[in-house]
Amino acid sequence: MTFAVRRRLLRAAPAAAVLLAVAACSSDAQEATPAATSSAFASPGQQDTTASTSSSPSEKSTAMDIRVTLDGRPVEATLNDSPAARDFAALLPLTLDLEDFHGIERVADLPRKLDTSGAPEPVAARVGGIAYYAPWGNLALFNQDGPAPSADLLVLGHLDVSADQLGRATRITIEAA
Repeated sequence: MTFAVRRRLLRAAPAAAVLLAVAACSSDAQEATPAATSSAFASPGQQDTTASTSSSPSEKSTAMDIRVTLDGRPVEATLNDSPAARDFAALLPLTLDLEDFHGIERVADLPRKLDTSGAPEPVAARVGGIAYYAPWGNLALFNQDGPAPSADLLVLGHLDVSADQLGRATRITIEAA
């Protein structure tokens, strides 16, 4: 098994576990009280999908869409469902000035440190990665693949942007979608 295949499996395993847990819990709840669970726990802006007869794994995804602009240009972005990403989302909206860090990432200081308890297994940041470097309390946006996995670097999400555009960015605005 190649390193790339192993890495993909390791990335998919936590998401698969969450999806299985959500599917198991939602299945039991729908059988017990289908009407009571349909919208009582839906967050604002979330559609009620309990009436649907089929659902795909992507509909049960726990990733959170966010609105991001880099130097005034919108880019697609998502946050994962880690405790640190949820804590980061609580800080939104944010507008931050970005600085280059060794030609690999753009960094910015956050208003406060994030909660890193319950952090998932470390993974190496990839191009477009939104990460939190715990020792310094800063946000890191990777315009090149990052270093080897480290418990100090928590991947929070991903930006769908070219490495070139991200490498030149000087200002980012992040808002809840």
